[in-house]
Amino acid sequence: MATNRFLGYLESRKNLTGSACGVVGLALTFAGVAGPYWPVVVAGLYGAGALIAPPERPPLPDFPDPSAQLDEVRDDFVKLRAYLADVELPPAATGRLTELTELLAALLDPGWVAEVLAQDPEGVHALSRAVRQDIPEAVDTFVRTRWWTRLTPGTEPPERHLERQLHLFQAEFGRLATALRDIEARRQESLTRYLEGRS
Repeated sequence: MATNRFLGYLESRKNLTGSACGVVGLALTFAGVAGPYWPVVVAGLYGAGALIAPPERPPLPDFPDPSAQLDEVRDDFVKLRAYLADVELPPAATGRLTELTELLAALLDPGWVAEVLAQDPEGVHALSRAVRQDIPEAVDTFVRTRWWTRLTPGTEPPERHLERQLHLFQAEFGRLATALRDIEARRQESLTRYLEGRS
């Protein structure tokens, strides 16, 4: 630990600036300007250089690897599917939910889609939010409110709200899948042009 700190100081701006000023002090000594007080002049110039050195840049934050984030979302998606398997939904909502979960499974499936998706932080965030929050909340809200609608006839059935929400989720992730497909197509075209240029 102390060795790391010492090596870090050797590479620091303070040490590099101080050393440069110390070299100037040595040059003054060899020129005969410093006289018998040359050690004080060199040390003083080193200290002055260390004091006027620009501050160290803070290290870049260590963000998690996007592919590791996708692994976590995959694990949570398995939990979400287990939860959805236990929920009783109307047939229309069940069909929409099946289509949506198949689309999400295709997006999260390891392979080229996941590789392209890992380069899109907004897409990873949208998937994470849908799996961990939006879809479970939509289904849970339906489960809680359908009982109350029996007590208040004449209100819009909660299954219509759920179907609309699932339709909106499916449209959002359909657009994401299309965008990822376009990125991969552009990458393939770029590779083809590169290979044609080499030949």
